Amino acid sequence: MANGSPLVFITGASSGIGQALAASFYDAGYRLALVARRTGEIESWASDRRLSPDRYRVYGADVALTDSIVAAGKACIEQQGLPDVVIANAGISVGIDTGERDDIDVMARTFATNNVGLMATFHPFVRAMVERGSGRLVGIGSVASIRGLPGHGAYCASKAGVVAYCESLRGELHNSGVKVVTLCPGYIDTPLTQGNRYGMPFLMKAEDFAAQALRAIEAGTSYRVIPWQMGVVAKIMRMLPNALLDRAVQGRERKKRSGEA
Repeated sequence: MANGSPLVFITGASSGIGQALAASFYDAGYRLALVARRTGEIESWASDRRLSPDRYRVYGADVALTDSIVAAGKACIEQQGLPDVVIANAGISVGIDTGERDDIDVMARTFATNNVGLMATFHPFVRAMVERGSGRLVGIGSVASIRGLPGHGAYCASKAGVVAYCESLRGELHNSGVKVVTLCPGYIDTPLTQGNRYGMPFLMKAEDFAAQALRAIEAGTSYRVIPWQMGVVAKIMRMLPNALLDRAVQGRERKKRSGEA
């Protein structure tokens, strides 16, 4: 392996933001540790892009299963060394209806992936990074963390949890040399958003998001909304009185529920 190059560990690397981040970091000279359930898709992408075999490895894991993602992290350390950057990107977004019994299970799966899975992703690396005195732990939140939206209860709540968890972890690691970075994407053109049936202002290409994310991560930025325009929208939404917010979201199309065409 090209041990002189920095190493980034990315979950959810088989498509969307994760794949775009992998490309951006690779082009910046990083070695890649790429994690997903669908390892074949990563291998196909790496082949199409003609990635150098000595600069990447693929690990099969499901972040919703703690032992699975922890094992992938340990395997990365054994095979490639301790990463410089760990990006907990894997996540799911499904609409829910509290009146539907099946959607309680959807809520549980969402939190298992987006929240417990995020902590489990960081777990194998955090103490070793502190001992080394350097590293970046990156949580991918969302502007959906700012306010709850009708039909988006599971996703909004889980991403609010990502932001709060990363803030807590940042305080715990203060002065350790390990930076905790929270990135909140707005609407990014990925398979996760292409089925949305509502307007998506300031829709951004995944590769453009990844380029800005790389700069924020390397700078150790504690929190950033990308694109910046959605950061402005988020601040306005945060300040809206509840009555105005409730009125503003009335009639808004909801996220598709699991199994909904």
